[in-house]
Amino acid sequence: MTSEQNQSPFGELPGALVEEMLNKSELIGSDLFSSYSTIRDNKDSMRKQLEKNGDLTSEYEYGNPRPPTTCGIDGARVIERLLSIDYAACAAVGVEGLTPPSELRKWEGPTHEVYISPLVHHLANPRVIGGKMLSMEVILASNAPHDLVFLDGSITTPLIHINAAVSAASNSHDQKLIDLIQGNFAELLEGYKQIIESARTDKIFACLPKYTSKREIGEKLNWPQQFDDRAILTTLLRPGELIKPTPLQQNVEEWHIKSPSDEFSEPIENLISSFKNIYIFYYRPNPWTPALRIEISKSIVDNPARMGTLLQGIKYQCDAPGIIEPYPLYIADRMVKHLITGLSAIRQCTTRQMVELDDNPDLSDIFFIMHGYRS
Repeated sequence: MTSEQNQSPFGELPGALVEEMLNKSELIGSDLFSSYSTIRDNKDSMRKQLEKNGDLTSEYEYGNPRPPTTCGIDGARVIERLLSIDYAACAAVGVEGLTPPSELRKWEGPTHEVYISPLVHHLANPRVIGGKMLSMEVILASNAPHDLVFLDGSITTPLIHINAAVSAASNSHDQKLIDLIQGNFAELLEGYKQIIESARTDKIFACLPKYTSKREIGEKLNWPQQFDDRAILTTLLRPGELIKPTPLQQNVEEWHIKSPSDEFSEPIENLISSFKNIYIFYYRPNPWTPALRIEISKSIVDNPARMGTLLQGIKYQCDAPGIIEPYPLYIADRMVKHLITGLSAIRQCTTRQMVELDDNPDLSDIFFIMHGYRS
């Protein structure tokens, strides 16, 4: 009986609650279908808008270069709130993509950065650990020895999280949190600037957010507001088609990073000014892939050869049905999601070591000190 309950998504819920949820799901389905019908009924006219405005183009306009070598960067963070401390961990992983047949170079296996440490209970901990994770992703990406580097998330995501981390660490007055952010701040700013500018002609950085609410195309063409651009363009774009790159919808004057030290003021100013040259476009490489939102530097947009290399790299890494994002990002995401499971095992090792180091251990005290708040 217990085994059957574990296999059912409603195994431990009251029957009346399940029935009410199922009834409400029918109402939700009706509402969603009504919204979807708006797109379905106007699909042809919306596609003609794209064609008339010259926003629609094809991957074939950018040639057929050889597939580049690629890698995907993703990160994860977790904080276990124990009775005595916060047990914090974050990691960034770089995974090599599918190797092109003509590629003779051999790259090393998955690259990673990891941070694990106990922290004093503080409300700033989640934001600081989030900033640390993003900084590791940025530095790992900037040092990747590949032609095309994919990053999970928007190109502005590191800016938002790092700024929040600096503010939280400064306000916490906890020197460990302050040192955690300041430790590699110069390398972080330099790496982030490389990603935003993509100045090297032999290296392309592309950010692919899974979730987005942006509507640059929809606002320009007055499309229904209940769907973002990615949702609508998935139904409009045919395999191999893309929307011509357009500037990122933003107000650069509002961007800022709180500097942890005066020495970083000029590098931060140079970094923020680079955000004026960020472009976005949508591309559907295959029938089994939704429209992908891709954020890149203007230096790539202005070079048709680099755009062709980017499109070829995305298409080559989206060649497996069932994987609806570039392969290296998919694998990197699966790897870092196991961080939570791994941290629990590490906590058990730590608890055992504490017992071994104590000449006269009180097992009850050690158990409660290392016990989580949640059951």
